[in-house]
This record gives sequence, C-alpha cells and structure tokens, in this order.
Amino acid sequence: MENWLTYIMNNFGYIGIAFLMALENIFPPIPSEVVLTFGGFMTTQSNLNVTGVVIASTVGSVVGAVALYYFGMVYGMKRMEKIADKWGHILRVDKEDMHKSNEWFKKYEAVAVFICRFVPVMRSLISIPAGMAHMNIYLFLALTTLGTVIWNIVLVYLGAKVGGSWETIVGYMDVYSRVMYGILIVVVIILIVLFIRKKKKR
Repeated sequence: MENWLTYIMNNFGYIGIAFLMALENIFPPIPSEVVLTFGGFMTTQSNLNVTGVVIASTVGSVVGAVALYYFGMVYGMKRMEKIADKWGHILRVDKEDMHKSNEWFKKYEAVAVFICRFVPVMRSLISIPAGMAHMNIYLFLALTTLGTVIWNIVLVYLGAKVGGSWETIVGYMDVYSRVMYGILIVVVIILIVLFIRKKKKR
C-alpha cells in the first residue's frame, strides 16, 4: 500500500491526493487517516508541502461529501421506505418511523454533521442523512469544510512531524476510532431504548 500511495502522490501530486480523499469519502478503500498521515510524511520526501496537501485533501473530501449528500437527497428516503415496506414487520419500523427519524435529524443536523467529521467512517456516512433531510446545502458545506479542515490539518501535520514513523499515528488513530465507535454504540442504544419507550406509551 505504501508503494501505491507513493506512486500516486509522486506522479499526480495534489490532484492524486484530492482523488484519494474523494474516493475515501464515497467508497473508502483506504482510510483518510492513512492518506493524510502518509501525505504529511511525503512533504518531507517530495516537493509537496503541508499547506498544499491540506488544501487538496480538503477539496477531495468535500467533493466526496457533496456526492453522498446528493445521493441521500435523491435516493435516500425512497430506499429507506422500500426497506421499511419489505422488512419493517421484522425490524418493527414503518415509514412513519423513518420520517420521524428524519425530522429528529433535522433538529440536530448542524451538530451531527460537524461532530461526525471527526469520527472515522461516520465522517463520510453522515452526508447521506444530511441529504435525506434536505439540509441547507450552504450550511452543510460550511460545517463539512470546517470539520474537514481541522481533521486534515491535524493528521497532515502529525504525518510531517513524525516522518518515517507515520504508521505510528495510524496506530493511535485505530485506538481513537475504537473509542469513538464505543461511544457511538452507547449513544445509539440509548436513543433506540428511548424511541421504543416513547412508541409504547403512544
């Protein structure tokens, strides 16, 4: 993988980094933590610089996020309704529940979009419910760009700082990811319990 990343960054430079980050958002073949920290390392081995890598990776990430946003806006709710029609009796979820969840997201969309930009995997997937909820595109772009810039600056800078030991940062990010996933699972379980209780009362 290191040879492949080196080839892309050496031959395509900033465009290659932007492409990798857009791809990572839509269909993550390589986690952003790897691309960004390695990109930071490459600033010590090539003519790439930290500012350029941050800008290119941010552009790529935002392009990928916008693509998922429009996917959610056009296909999201329709597909969720089909799932509810087919499997709702097993999942105990119907179309009304889907729309209520959508309304709930609209209440907290700004917080959700911004915070999820710092959670691996979720940082990409959050764009779909944002599109489904028809979140204001300018607000979505502003929050996505801000969160992405912060995430990218930190990882690119760390990659440049540690140089050849960039994989150490990736190791720490694995631990960070597990912690964040654990927190998310707990939050989701709590929300599901509250949702079921509310439904039973009705």
